Parts: sequence; C-alpha cells; structure tokens
Amino acid sequence: MWKFWQVESPVVSPTSEPTRPAPAPVRVAASVYQSNIAKGITVIGDITGSESLFIDGIVEGSIDLPENRVTVGPNGQVNATIVARDVVVLGKVCGSVAVSNLLDIRAQGSLTGDVSAARLSLEDGGFFQGVVDIHETEAKLGPTLAPHDVDVPASKPVRVVQPEPARIRMQPLAQSA
Repeated sequence: MWKFWQVESPVVSPTSEPTRPAPAPVRVAASVYQSNIAKGITVIGDITGSESLFIDGIVEGSIDLPENRVTVGPNGQVNATIVARDVVVLGKVCGSVAVSNLLDIRAQGSLTGDVSAARLSLEDGGFFQGVVDIHETEAKLGPTLAPHDVDVPASKPVRVVQPEPARIRMQPLAQSA
C-alpha cells in the first residue's frame, strides 16, 4: 500500500541550477500608455498628443487625439470638441464628438452635443442629447477616411434642443354590424 509520508523527495544538488530560457523582449504598444488629468485639475486650451487620455478633472477647449482613446472619468467635466479613435463617457461632456471607432456612454455618463461615430453604445441610465451621424468603420472604408479627416468646427456652439413630447392620435375602432 502506498503511503504519502514514505515518498522520497528527489535529491537536488545545491550547485546545479536549472537553466531557464531567456525572457522574450517585451513590446509595448503606444496605446498602452495613458496620460491623466486628475480630479482638481483644470485645463483650458487645446490638447493634442499621441497617447490615450483619462480626464477626471475639467477641460475646456478642444481635444485632438485621432489615434487614441479619450476616457472622461466619473468626476470629469469636458466642455470641448473631441476628435479620437474611441471615447468613453463616465462623467459629463458638452460639445461635438468625432470618433473613428466607438463612442461609449456609460450609465452615469452624459453627453450633450453632435456626434459622428462608426459605433455608438449607450448604457441604460446614460444620457445623450444631440444629433448622431453614424458612418462606416475605417476598416470597411479603407484609407479614404482617417479620424483626422472628420470636420468638426472648433468654435461651433452646441445647440441644445428640447425634446418634444410624442403625439399619438388614437381613433376609436369602428363597430362591426
């Protein structure tokens, strides 16, 4: 019968070190890096760059990151024109947004302004008010549409539109004879 306490452990000499393969070089994509605008920071002006951006503070002006993601955190307040590959809204955005891929408005997020995007996601509880222009993705269009080719006027004021209540006219059913 086998007894686990009688199993002999292999003898390892202290001078023999097992050979380990050299680690493969780590390649980090540029999109892995992310800049932050923390809560309590206010930026007034134009933001451009080559990294993704997380905003948890206040930004007024324009954000031009056509190859990267812009995330507006839960404390973020953005009053700007945004041009990016992806935009995720957890806070409050007021202004035009041009996205070459995905605009994602989460449950606690709100966006007021005109949108041009390939894909739009609005979570239950999220708020959106404005005009939406859905275009084909860059992969389907090929090189003819680059994110920076989208015209978004920087000084165009945001038009606030009050939604009208739906009007439904109901007529009684005709009585059959």
